[in-house]
Amino acid sequence: MLIYNVLYGGLIQAVTMTKFEILGEIRDIETIAAGRGVYIRRYLERAYGKGRWRKMKGIAKVRLADGTICEAEIHWFEAHGMGRKDFKIKRVIR
Repeated sequence: MLIYNVLYGGLIQAVTMTKFEILGEIRDIETIAAGRGVYIRRYLERAYGKGRWRKMKGIAKVRLADGTICEAEIHWFEAHGMGRKDFKIKRVIR
């Protein structure tokens, strides 16, 4: 696991992340929040630029840092013209 600090809204927050690689396509994509409902919108605008930010979720096959291949629910943020940013695994399905 990699531990690093993320600047978010003027506060420093410790975040734990596991490196992973997405294999294939993401399916069952849904929008969780958009516009003002995206709670880290300020961070996203500072890091990547202004846009209509949306928080998305979907299911994908992933390879974890230890080489295990499994299906997982992943969350990310995206905006038109900026692409998908800040992927994270919310839960492993299989």
